[in-house]
Amino acid sequence: MRFLPTDEQSDFARTLRALLGAADVPVVVRSWSAGTYGPGRALWSRLADTGLLALAAPQEYEGLGPLPVELALGFVELGRAAMPGPLVETAATVALLSDLGDAALAKRFVPGLVSGGAVATLVLPGGGPYAVDAAAADHVFAVSPAGELRLAAGPGAELASLDPARRLSRPSPGGELLAAGPHVTAAAATALRWARLLTAAQCLGVGEALLARTVEYAKQRTQFGVAIGSFQAVKHRLADTLIGLEFARPLVWAAALGLDPREIAAAKVRAGEAAHRAAMTALQVHGAVGYTDELDLSLWLRKARPLRDAWGTPSTCRAEILPG
Repeated sequence: MRFLPTDEQSDFARTLRALLGAADVPVVVRSWSAGTYGPGRALWSRLADTGLLALAAPQEYEGLGPLPVELALGFVELGRAAMPGPLVETAATVALLSDLGDAALAKRFVPGLVSGGAVATLVLPGGGPYAVDAAAADHVFAVSPAGELRLAAGPGAELASLDPARRLSRPSPGGELLAAGPHVTAAAATALRWARLLTAAQCLGVGEALLARTVEYAKQRTQFGVAIGSFQAVKHRLADTLIGLEFARPLVWAAALGLDPREIAAAKVRAGEAAHRAAMTALQVHGAVGYTDELDLSLWLRKARPLRDAWGTPSTCRAEILPG
């Protein structure tokens, strides 16, 4: 089993990193948080032009995959850049619709989703009751515990969130019934695995971004006439954060290679907790300035805990790894 990206996969990740690095994503995030979705949708379209979302769909629905390893690599870059929007939910929706065995239904929605022309969000059994960024989405899908797939009647009322760029709501009840039966339940389980995997990849990217910014700050911030990065306590905290992220990385790749539910759950736990630790380290090392909304660091700090708990809390995922 290969745990290192191929040259082609690494080139794809670098392409995304360059695109996002040139896009001034913090401005996009703040606009998204304020309810102005235009800049985010424009960047979303550019990401789709790279083939990112097409990696979740088979070729018969105008996709390039499914290629979970490449998609996970892409979502690490999205996390590293703090890209807003229901990207995980859109990719999971593509996986859900592609796995239903209903070609007409898939062709109705999937081509628009993989091209970036449409955005979707999704509620699944086992994934929590809330839809992410439903007000910004063109389609809000919901699968009930009884195995009904519906196109929700509306986004529903928004709830407060730790991350202003990650708006939550309960979809309005009712809406068009798209499919029902055991095949919907099975496809929903597939979509949940994809959502957990891609969220784990996002967590890894968020943690890496937080660590990089914290290391840079520790080199520049001085106390008693020396950089705080020279203090042993700071070095140890940063080293522990790095080790956590490096231990999470192979779990994410193994999960992407095999798509085994227990491996995905393990990757989600490890990557989520590594990102959360990176956030706590960043906050401690930055001191009081780390609490300010004006500092770009806050855009990543606010993501770490919600992503850790999204699509399966640590306790939920641990129960799946070690049932009973």
